[in-house]
Amino acid sequence: KIVPKTNLMVETDSPYLAPVPKRGKRNTPAYVRHTAAFLAELRGESLEELESYTDTNAIKIYKLPI
Repeated sequence: KIVPKTNLMVETDSPYLAPVPKRGKRNTPAYVRHTAAFLAELRGESLEELESYTDTNAIKIYKLPI
């Protein structure tokens, strides 16, 4: 909760350190949703809310065309 929404991004540590419930398997970018869900729970937010502002942050940081 210390990190402001405007500064938060979510990533994987592929191919190592898969999130629970995939621990012990090879990590893939597809598992980032598990990390995001855990982070949303810690922050007391819905997954959809976290996805919304982290998507916006990624667009800004990487200067992605929308």
